[in-house]
Amino acid sequence: MDITVFPGANQLAAAVAERLAGHLCRARSLVLGLPTGRTPLGFYRNLVRIAREGRVDFSGATTFNLDEFLGLGPEEPGSYRQYMERHFFRFVNIDRRNIHFLDGSTPDPEGECARYERAIAEAGGIDVQILGIGSNGHIGFNEPADHLTARSHVVRLRPETRRANAALFAGDADRVPHQALSMGMATILHARTIVLMATGSEKAGCVSAMVEGPLTTRTPASFLQLHPDVHVMLDQAAARKLADQVRF
Repeated sequence: MDITVFPGANQLAAAVAERLAGHLCRARSLVLGLPTGRTPLGFYRNLVRIAREGRVDFSGATTFNLDEFLGLGPEEPGSYRQYMERHFFRFVNIDRRNIHFLDGSTPDPEGECARYERAIAEAGGIDVQILGIGSNGHIGFNEPADHLTARSHVVRLRPETRRANAALFAGDADRVPHQALSMGMATILHARTIVLMATGSEKAGCVSAMVEGPLTTRTPASFLQLHPDVHVMLDQAAARKLADQVRF
């Protein structure tokens, strides 16, 4: 893994946005895998700023988001689709036909997951996948378990994951759905380039397990050790448990 540590979350967010903008400047028709959650908020703010400065063009880009809550339609305020509208899509010149999401309101979750996999394949696969990491080591909604599912699938969310998403539901973790749809680990690992962001001291343990621990389904992010082109971008707080302090 290529690991970079920044003095703080703001510097990290700006750097990830500049990296992605650079990819788009070199190839306007990139297929992007995009995350949600608290950590990416600064990343999206910086991407919007770069777009407003005229330094990046999203008109040829295609996006696939990692996950969505099961039972929520795309117009529901707590959905990840609305998160992306609030923080990113409505501010940039992306072609709406090229935005792809798992449909949490589907009556056929397994069929919806299969449709999503076909759509990713038809787009040529994901060129650049941006990731966050949960405090329990999950990426996407691939939770710690005895086994991991390769492709997009239905997942039951762990209590800590539901608590981490409470802000989308007026701070009430009880309102967070118990299930979600998520890209699988193989889908994520088939991206050509992966960039993972982590900020804050609460992520230090899972970052250490991801980078220095064994390959284990109990830390799903540890499977990124198998990928040939992973860039891990951390702030100092998230990096504090790494044995070797890498460059700042």
